[in-house]
Amino acid sequence: MALVDIVRAFSALNVLLLVGLGYVWGRNFLRFRSKHTLGLCIFAAFLLVENALAVYLFAVDPTVSAWIADPEFVPRPAQIAMSTLRVLEFGGIAFLTWVTWD
Repeated sequence: MALVDIVRAFSALNVLLLVGLGYVWGRNFLRFRSKHTLGLCIFAAFLLVENALAVYLFAVDPTVSAWIADPEFVPRPAQIAMSTLRVLEFGGIAFLTWVTWD
């Protein structure tokens, strides 16, 4: 699996988890009307938009996805950094999901 495929896969997984978190936190906000749950909803919304844009750019957009996958234009250390950041972000979101659903 190429490093760019890891970025694509984990960005998509982040979107799925964030949709679930947004649902739970949004439902809790509508029920309790607390600032804490509103903050969680806004956090989920911003992170969801960021990951959805990453999925679009890295997987759908023909120009950016071709550019980012070419090691001549984006060197391997940069691809490793992007992949690592996406995996770490997934770990954080997965932990938040576990804590929320527990």
